[in-house]
Amino acid sequence: MSRGAGADLLGISRNAAGQWAALAAKDWVARYTADRQVQPPAIKTHTKRRLREEAPEPQSRAGTCEESRHDEAVTEKTRPAPGLRAVLAKPAYRRLWAARTVSQCGDVAQFTTVVLLVLHLTGSGLGVSGVVFAEIAAVLLLAPLAGPLVDRLPRVRVMISSDVARLLLAGVLVVWNDHVLIVYAVAFGLSAGAVFFNPAANSLLPTLVADDELVAANSGIWSAAVLSQVVLAPVAGLLAATAGFEWAFALNAASYAVSAMLLRGLRAGEQPLPVASGSIWKQGLEALTLLGQDRLLRALAIAQALAALSAGATSALLVVLAAQHLGVCGSGYGAMIAAIGAGAFLGPLILIRVSDRIRGPGVIFGAFGLRGVVDLILATFTALPAALVTLALYGLGTSTGNVSFSSLIQSRVSSQMRGRVFSAFDVIWQSMRLVSLLLGGILADTIGIRAVFYTGGALLIAAALTGVAASSNPSHGT
Repeated sequence: MSRGAGADLLGISRNAAGQWAALAAKDWVARYTADRQVQPPAIKTHTKRRLREEAPEPQSRAGTCEESRHDEAVTEKTRPAPGLRAVLAKPAYRRLWAARTVSQCGDVAQFTTVVLLVLHLTGSGLGVSGVVFAEIAAVLLLAPLAGPLVDRLPRVRVMISSDVARLLLAGVLVVWNDHVLIVYAVAFGLSAGAVFFNPAANSLLPTLVADDELVAANSGIWSAAVLSQVVLAPVAGLLAATAGFEWAFALNAASYAVSAMLLRGLRAGEQPLPVASGSIWKQGLEALTLLGQDRLLRALAIAQALAALSAGATSALLVVLAAQHLGVCGSGYGAMIAAIGAGAFLGPLILIRVSDRIRGPGVIFGAFGLRGVVDLILATFTALPAALVTLALYGLGTSTGNVSFSSLIQSRVSSQMRGRVFSAFDVIWQSMRLVSLLLGGILADTIGIRAVFYTGGALLIAAALTGVAASSNPSHGT
């Protein structure tokens, strides 16, 4: 979404708006979709492996038990991590995967079409940026409320309600799409629906698969989302330009209807949660308390803030870097977006194969460092081939980092707190992204576009360094 705000259309004529908006939506998805994945407190302090290792053995059977533990340890080390085929064989996960993919398709169609419509109504980049601010405002205002509700209500019901609400809102634009204020209001409402849907979906996933299947499960959802977004952004733009905005919004509404129907048949087996005695705002503060007390989660929160300060500006202004520093636009910029998308799609597929050997905080913070190096290279060199290679690595780092991030939160945080933690990270990301959008444009205009990417690279490297101590000792603070 940030693509439309920072580029300020780069003087692109109104006749080229459809191409720019489609590229902008794909760029937004490929580089930083991301990161809207966070979840709440109550940490699991022992895994099954630790319980096996720490359980006392009866003296008379010490030899036999020791041999048994050794055999189990060898089996765990040599057994490959579950792949996509294993998790897709689970009917409940398959239904969630399908619903999330269809819902993501609706999100892409909605953003691309809304950007085109606002540009058509206002004819200005400032008008397009209003869509981005409306969507960020929904997160900042409603995420503190969404997290506690996700933790207290059946998550499937929250997701269905969100889809139904977005279906009705998208339907509004099918009928009334000739006033920009109505478009902004609907954009706010659609983003509000995602504020409830995404934490609920992320919190629900661990109830459908085993802990060692989380990486594969998240990878399947991520890869499907990236692929659908890369394909659907230009399709939505073409549909809006040829058939009209009404048909594009109707397609968006239909996607939410399909998602809701898929979710109706999902049997998650969630246990009823106890009713909390405190207010819903007090429950929301519990997530912030957890982030402050838990060493690893605190490091992740700091890294998330630094990464958002980088990504908000660099993602929005990549089109400016392409034109002013690399000397390309049009097809050259499209190739840059394609490189990011290719890396983002392949990243989770590679991660699945190595997750039994490389996992956890090291992947997350290492991905921040990789992305930081890419930004520094982009700001230094002017050759397009070098930019394409590094942007593919950027996409790979973004996707592997986000999949690992979601999997870590899902396995580390208890179900009773997961929704609030995911929502808290969402607030951190979007608030810092908003600051980055504002400061990045000023920095680009006063010093130059290269300064934006040098600064962004330094922030990402700082984000990686915050995880060094936490990764070496990821014990809890509670």
